[in-house]
Amino acid sequence: MPQIGIQILLVLCLTSLAHAELPDPYAAQRQKMVETQMVARGIEDPLTLKALAEVPRHLFVDESRRSAAYLDTPLPIGYGQTISQPFMVAFMTEVIRPRPGRKILEIGTGSGYQAAVLAACGAEVYSIEIIPPLAERSTALLRELGYRVETRAGDGFSGWPEAAPFDAIIVTAAAEFIPPPLIDQLKDGGLMVIPVGTPFQMQTLMLVEKRDGKTRSRSLMPVRFVPLRRSP
Repeated sequence: MPQIGIQILLVLCLTSLAHAELPDPYAAQRQKMVETQMVARGIEDPLTLKALAEVPRHLFVDESRRSAAYLDTPLPIGYGQTISQPFMVAFMTEVIRPRPGRKILEIGTGSGYQAAVLAACGAEVYSIEIIPPLAERSTALLRELGYRVETRAGDGFSGWPEAAPFDAIIVTAAAEFIPPPLIDQLKDGGLMVIPVGTPFQMQTLMLVEKRDGKTRSRSLMPVRFVPLRRSP
């Protein structure tokens, strides 16, 4: 082969290698997380498990905490907020069964991780974050990673009336009572999962179902979430 041909071939090979997708060093940790923290504890929904195995949780925490990203624990994300432990994300996701064609409202975007999981399940996701710097950061990250999530900075207590009704609503901060605007924005036959209770104490994760304009709720488990913040 002529020298010029060898050089071109070498350039093409190097270019191909440069653009090749690098192995994900966290893939094994994610798979272990799914098997030991979720499947072993009763999470069964295939879409939920698939999303948790794919969404790169380590990118939603500070770089200094990435070694702990897949441990069974919440982690601080700044501004007094946390990213929920992986099992809680999986549990709340499975409860509302996100699917393609379903519209879901999340109250409390935080890091953006829960929204990414919902989007990875194929749902149409709307997410509200009351802390502007967190809203800005999570919005940028979700876009960078290619997750289709509509986001806004604002008071989640009021929901997102322009986009209502929703097939499901997921609240990732504890309210002292279930916000009436969220009940109003829940579609008939829809589900809401929300922690209810006193801030900084043990709360109860509640599942709310709306049928024929009426709601019924039941307790799922004791939990501890950061309080749902309101605008002044």
